[in-house]
Amino acid sequence: MNRIVINVNEGKAKINRHIYGNFAEHLGRCIYGGIWVGEDSPIPNTRGIRNDIVAALKKIKLPNLRWPGGCFADEYHWKDGIGPRPERPKMINTHWGGVTEDNSFGTHEFLDLCEQLSGESGKCEPYICGNVGSGTVQEFSQWVEYCNFDGVSPMADLRRKNGREKPWNVKLWAIGNENWGCGGNMTPEYYADQYRQFATYVRAYGGTVPYKVACGPNGENYNWTRVLMEKTSSPRGSSMQGLALHHYTVPGEWAYKGSATEFNEAEWNITMRKAHFMGELVKKHSDIMDEYDPEKKIALVVDEWGTWYSVEPGTNPGFLYQQNTLRDALVAGIHFNIFNNAAERVRIGNIAQTINVLQAVILTEGDKLVLTPTYHAFDMYKVHMDAVMLPLHVESDTIYSRVGSVPLISASASEDDNGAINVSIVNIDAKNEQKINLDLRGFSPKSVSGTIITSTEIQDHNTFDKGDKVGIAGFKDSVISGDKITVSLPSKSVVTLKIE
Repeated sequence: MNRIVINVNEGKAKINRHIYGNFAEHLGRCIYGGIWVGEDSPIPNTRGIRNDIVAALKKIKLPNLRWPGGCFADEYHWKDGIGPRPERPKMINTHWGGVTEDNSFGTHEFLDLCEQLSGESGKCEPYICGNVGSGTVQEFSQWVEYCNFDGVSPMADLRRKNGREKPWNVKLWAIGNENWGCGGNMTPEYYADQYRQFATYVRAYGGTVPYKVACGPNGENYNWTRVLMEKTSSPRGSSMQGLALHHYTVPGEWAYKGSATEFNEAEWNITMRKAHFMGELVKKHSDIMDEYDPEKKIALVVDEWGTWYSVEPGTNPGFLYQQNTLRDALVAGIHFNIFNNAAERVRIGNIAQTINVLQAVILTEGDKLVLTPTYHAFDMYKVHMDAVMLPLHVESDTIYSRVGSVPLISASASEDDNGAINVSIVNIDAKNEQKINLDLRGFSPKSVSGTIITSTEIQDHNTFDKGDKVGIAGFKDSVISGDKITVSLPSKSVVTLKIE
């Protein structure tokens, strides 16, 4: 039998709500046809932004949204996306499909979206990724001034001319994206110098102090992390608050990554093993960061993660449109558990991507909208936002895949402001129920309730005709005995228990 020991009295670090962020790039149908339809669209919208998208993302309390890329960010020149839309210059999106970008969705529209996504459940912080690959220090500096300065200056005056009187006070700024690759093919030493130069001119205006995120490693590039920590973690004026890690779960090879919906149990197991690899990356990069930053002042920012399959048949290969099955909900749960358990170091995360691209939380087709299994995982895990992470130990059986063994059980736990314990558990076993002994040390449970995401087949997914095949349901297969709880976890499932 599997066992989870939770040390309730040892919780210290808070799980930062920003772990549950999203990423929206000018790629395929993420922005155009996804978020943005324009004011004249028959699809209900507010200033061109789809109302149903806003409602869905507010429900999962989206804490931040990263934009405009991605690879697109390092060819994006922000001044092309302001002013009257008919007068905005067009460009070619060379990274993603070679399509024309008309810049109708720019800074004002993005920040309007973030304001629409904010409400009683909290603010959706805009997370802007600036152009280091093909841009200039002056261009980046002026973007910050345009967004944040409340006085008299060329950029503040230009903002007012374009219809926005008060600044937006944007805090989160990424200094480039994947500069080891599509963002300029730089060496870590060269990028570190570029970072220090650009970051120096990302100024604080008023009470808004920029939170600067440096481009971090691609997967296992531990040398990149070491060089960046050596060169950028302390210089005055250019020190970083975050280091970005990118890693995707790809069950196949890059030439053929595998189908999003047509896969067997062996491919399922490979996917789960590769999802767990994120834990190794977080641990090893964090260990390097600890050498230079033992107080953990600098966050590990996992601002691109998720599954990456071959595109759906008949779609533009450059649009990266893929379906989203029960498998993706479990991959999301595994990642959330990894991030929650590493709460002292991981403080921002962004799944790739929000709509119609890669492991999307929402798919659209015309005026239709479907919530994916991944969306429901976000909805289920939102109980951990800003809660105190509870250290735990998992003893689990393992299964074997072609790329190595993988534990059947993944888990994370937290205590909310009301003293309730929330425990999220993933059972990756595609066929068998798993019984789990939950040992709560320092806590006497009086009641337990739960929710579950599962389905009949591992390939099950939601379509525009059948949008509710995979969703959240109630879960009751838990029994309290003293300070222990026995849980019967169905095969291929994600469960969150609320223990009081």
